[in-house]
Amino acid sequence: MWRRRSEPSRIEALSDGVFAFALTLLVVSLEVPGTLDELLADLSGFGAFALSFGALLLIWAVHNGFFRRYGLQDEWTTILNGCLLFVVLFYVFPLKFVAAGITGYLFGFGDYGRMPAVTSVEELSTLFLLYSLGFVLIFVFISLMYAHAARKAGLLELDDAELHEANTLKRHYAIFVAVGLLSMAVTALGVWVEFGFPGWVYALLGPLCWLHGMWSERRCPASAVTGARQGS
Repeated sequence: MWRRRSEPSRIEALSDGVFAFALTLLVVSLEVPGTLDELLADLSGFGAFALSFGALLLIWAVHNGFFRRYGLQDEWTTILNGCLLFVVLFYVFPLKFVAAGITGYLFGFGDYGRMPAVTSVEELSTLFLLYSLGFVLIFVFISLMYAHAARKAGLLELDDAELHEANTLKRHYAIFVAVGLLSMAVTALGVWVEFGFPGWVYALLGPLCWLHGMWSERRCPASAVTGARQGS
């Protein structure tokens, strides 16, 4: 059977290697500092590293959750997963740049002890677009992977509750895509970019995902609810 494999597949092993490499790219400096000033300069980038590390770890957890639910190793899963990993590696640098900007704004310093060099609203718009593009593509592929799992419900022997979960997660991550696209639209239109409004758009994720969760719970098939009660 292909679902809930206890041992990692080769796809997962490769994926973990790519995520590990992406985390390595976040490190402030690959060289051991030679002076105290260099050490302090490296440590000033700890905040940006922590934010970026946490974001990548959350993406890895989402990816891991999919493969823990389904043991799919077919061609379409391999293609979608490969595209996702490609985007993750691209996403590292905009993510780190944005994280450095946030810590620089909040604490007065950024990665490598300095604020990222964004000298105009046009450059800030480009940064928002690059960040949102990576964000959108990551969750497009994750949503498509769940959609693929739902289509393979018969092969995976999913019951009503598991199929409902797959469709719910497909829509859940599609919300992430929609919010990212909205941020890109706001950026392209130049709406309060200088005040960071395209970044604040991501605050919509919380209420939208909550509303979707409530809606999805009400649409849960009766057979799935009955099965859950019998299993408890």
